[in-house]
Amino acid sequence: MNCGKCNPQQLGIDFSMAFQPIVAFNEKRTWGYETLVRGVNNEPASFILDQVNESKVHSFDQIIRSRSIRLAHSLQFDQILSINFLPNAVYKPENCIQSTLKVCDELGFDKKRIMFEVTEIEKITDHAHLKNIFTEYKKHQFLTAIDDFGAGYSGLNLLAEWQPDIIKLDMNLIRDIDQNKTKQLIVKSILDVCNGLNIKVISEGIETVGELSVMVDFGVDLFQGYYFAKPLFENLPVVPEACFTLHA
Repeated sequence: MNCGKCNPQQLGIDFSMAFQPIVAFNEKRTWGYETLVRGVNNEPASFILDQVNESKVHSFDQIIRSRSIRLAHSLQFDQILSINFLPNAVYKPENCIQSTLKVCDELGFDKKRIMFEVTEIEKITDHAHLKNIFTEYKKHQFLTAIDDFGAGYSGLNLLAEWQPDIIKLDMNLIRDIDQNKTKQLIVKSILDVCNGLNIKVISEGIETVGELSVMVDFGVDLFQGYYFAKPLFENLPVVPEACFTLHA
């Protein structure tokens, strides 16, 4: 099974994936892995995304899902697989999800292990369309998430219209939060809202034990960032056991 290359006749862009762990701190385990697009020689995501014009965005969105699932299957892990998707590439949710369902059925990949993330940074003008996408995904038991929450255009307005399973706090809110009282107050407010709506929170961009300590004190358990592991090309990073201990 070829997990490394997409069909050049279908897309004309060749790419692969890197994986970064999402950890459950209190349980001292890896909760899942996010797939991050890379060039076939581990070029950064921008190298690939700059080649995706409007005529290719639908095919790219479809193939990146299939690629992520196939590569995850080949790596034989049983945690959550988090996949970024492009809502503007989904013209009709019930039709566009079929290729993903087909790959899951072909490989015997548990749909409940897949989490679809949409970034808040992308300007989404049609909230009803995005709500329809997430409603369709939940119907098939996929997890849904808003990535980069707090960085983009909509913020809490998105949560007023529909509630994903998870939000991922933007790393700029987390950066140096142990030294920034304003960020602490903002993040506490977001966490209060999420707790009331029964939405799990992933704290992205953790790079220091100080940032981690504050977020653990705030009651967050799921984390992602260089403190635990950098993305690893076509393989799964190992999170050192020491990362699960808060050192004085």
